[in-house]
Amino acid sequence: MAKKIAAFGEVMMRLQVPGYELLSQASQLSYSFSGTGVNVTSALARFGHTGYLVSTLPANPLGDAAAAYLRKLGIATTFMKQSGKSIGMYFLENGFGTRPSRVTYTNRLESSFNTAPEDTYDFTAIAGQLDVVHFCGITLAMNDTVRAQMKRFAQAVKARGGTVVFDCNYRPSLWGENGYAKAKPHYEEMLNWADIVMMNEKDAMFILGMPTYKESRREQLIHLIPAVAEQFQIAVIAGTHRSINGDNTHSLQGFLYKHQGFAFSNKLTFPVYDRIGAGDAYTSGIIHGELSQYSQEKAVNFAAAAGMLAHTIAGDTPMSSESEILRAMTEAVGDVER
Repeated sequence: MAKKIAAFGEVMMRLQVPGYELLSQASQLSYSFSGTGVNVTSALARFGHTGYLVSTLPANPLGDAAAAYLRKLGIATTFMKQSGKSIGMYFLENGFGTRPSRVTYTNRLESSFNTAPEDTYDFTAIAGQLDVVHFCGITLAMNDTVRAQMKRFAQAVKARGGTVVFDCNYRPSLWGENGYAKAKPHYEEMLNWADIVMMNEKDAMFILGMPTYKESRREQLIHLIPAVAEQFQIAVIAGTHRSINGDNTHSLQGFLYKHQGFAFSNKLTFPVYDRIGAGDAYTSGIIHGELSQYSQEKAVNFAAAAGMLAHTIAGDTPMSSESEILRAMTEAVGDVER
């Protein structure tokens, strides 16, 4: 059944260097608009849901261009605001071989979203029109005003019986010195409201400070994730383990913890065209699997296939349909479709 799904977060302008040049070499850039919330809601709109973004864009032609781009992705702008004059930007240099891709952020803290006053949004009214709302740890890291907005929105969603999705998505550079200690109380608040959580054992160990005597990542995961689910009464916890191979291919395996048991996806190995946004594709797959009442095994394999396909598409935003992902789960693909 199709649901009304929103995300609360910043829209960012992506400025990409052509090919594999460095910023210092390039004389032109291509631009698009993205962000975790953009990626998740647009992917879910492709799966047949109605996707919204709760955010603030600048009140100028740049904001108009961003709003038009969101509509082209299938995102409803009903709950968008426009004020201020700035948008957060990041510059992307594509990696090649042993040189990794590089992202450089600029103007983020001064963006219209991150400077919007605390009373910008009527969260009570918005929450009453939605089934699911997605929140991200990147947004949680921005500033006290944004954190207060995020928490009020999550509370409003829960008060009206909606589903709260929280992606831990911890970024050390955003929290600064002693970041784990700063982040922990805010993460704990969000986890107390969350129904579906995206995280892995590293989040449990470093953000929440949970100890484990296990040594391998798989053993740590199996030890810690049930403890997190029990402590915060979380229905679903999901995430991925990624490895980068000697031939520069990536291997990805997803997990889904639910009903006191784990399901693991098949381990997928693939070359990478554009890695940015692939985690959001996995998240959208988990959300869709839960809303569609997929079995635990089908949901985690659907999400992993969605993540894999996102690595093959230029840009941050997942573009695969449900049927394309289902086919990737069961068929060897790659030849020309005729």
